[in-house]
Amino acid sequence: MKPFIVLIAVFFISILSIRLLTQKHDLLLSARIGMCAMLFFTAIGHFAFTKGMTMMIPSGIPLKTEIVYLTGVLEILLGIGLIIPGFKVYSAWVLILFFIVLLPANINAAVKHIDYQKGTFDGNGLAYLWFRVPLQIVFIFWTYLSSLKNW
Repeated sequence: MKPFIVLIAVFFISILSIRLLTQKHDLLLSARIGMCAMLFFTAIGHFAFTKGMTMMIPSGIPLKTEIVYLTGVLEILLGIGLIIPGFKVYSAWVLILFFIVLLPANINAAVKHIDYQKGTFDGNGLAYLWFRVPLQIVFIFWTYLSSLKNW
């Protein structure tokens, strides 16, 4: 829920800021700035809650800690890429693929009741997926729509 709040709050702040600075509306740029901020916010979790994040990765996948750090860096780079006009479309497509690839880790975490912030097995469980899966779909569509030339 926190990432969604960051996304929406920064989106609206960006709309107002861009309007004040340029006297124009740029919803697409505001949407990309919101997604960039959300990605920065979630990337922090990769470094602050590494143990819990590694627990989310399905068993059998090696180098879990390295994957957590790499995906944190990737979120930062893709967020920046969304803001740079020449990279926004490429970054958006990689980010959409990234969101799809992350879904099994979120499902695994829910099935195992993982609380990634505490690194324990007393998380929300399967009920979390009723929120997380639709949210992941929102993130995918948000990223796609914000990378279009005209909306």
